[in-house]
Amino acid sequence: MKARDLLRSRPEGLYCPPGDFFIDPVRPVGRALITHGHADHARAGHGAVLATRETLDIMGLRYGADFAGSTQEAPIGESIALNGVRVTFHPAGHVLGSAQIAVEANGLRIVASGDYKRSPDPTCAPFEPVTCDVFITEATFGLPVFIHADAATEIGHLLASVERFPERTHIVGAYALGKAQRVIAHLREAGHDGTIFIHGALSRLCAYYEGAGVPLGPLQPATVEKDEAPPPAGAIVIGPPSTLGDRWSRRFSDPLACFASGWMRIRQRARQRGVELPLIISDHADWHELTATIRETGAGEVWVTHGREEALVRWCELNGIAAKPLHLTGYEDEAE
Repeated sequence: MKARDLLRSRPEGLYCPPGDFFIDPVRPVGRALITHGHADHARAGHGAVLATRETLDIMGLRYGADFAGSTQEAPIGESIALNGVRVTFHPAGHVLGSAQIAVEANGLRIVASGDYKRSPDPTCAPFEPVTCDVFITEATFGLPVFIHADAATEIGHLLASVERFPERTHIVGAYALGKAQRVIAHLREAGHDGTIFIHGALSRLCAYYEGAGVPLGPLQPATVEKDEAPPPAGAIVIGPPSTLGDRWSRRFSDPLACFASGWMRIRQRARQRGVELPLIISDHADWHELTATIRETGAGEVWVTHGREEALVRWCELNGIAAKPLHLTGYEDEAE
């Protein structure tokens, strides 16, 4: 069997003809296998969805209980047969419930990574390399310039700023699913045990993480009514990146804008968003992690998708690994 006979690109997404299913399709299909709960990978309206328990729960929180015609849990590490094709979900280390999907038939194994990272994260299971013939890797940060900082160091910068400017409210922009909970967990690891204030858009997901066994410590709503006192000066407030600089953030005491993202490596992006304290905390693999992971899989062929495809394809070619870009559309990286 050739690799393209087992998985191939279609406008809807990656398609497995013998199994008759799609992986992270960008439009409604009959059967979808979902790697994780971010909206560009997990959409509503499919006939049937197979995903980890956490991803199914997160989709239900975001889209409602009837987000698909039917759902099936994919326990991590357990193989499931779909029309003679074996699929197995493995930890991806991206967010809670995120998974790589191994697709196997006739002695050929292809692993679709979804989004993944290799750095430590107390809120989700770590990435596990899976040996395969073909590895489909994301390349969100697929350029040599992207070398992510250690998250603990970046959290140290945040706490140092809070200590230096106790009169200012530090507002941290962080994506609602995964990044916000990770920043909170890293703050707790660093010894910050005071109340952290969160935007209303984060409340249900934070509550779900805690229910799933991820302790986040004392949290309080940051959204206040006219007759309520805002968080005190010196507080840490976490909200979606879109709240930075808008009217919501200006209600706090002398707000200091922070942004937790791998894109904060690029100073121009920080300046464009009015970010005073960029925090280089990424939920995607950086250049060294991407290339190291490709080697660990032992794959003889690599397909590169949604990101900086050309540079990683070229690196593979220079290292004797067959590679090609997939040019899949509909997957965003700005929310990182």
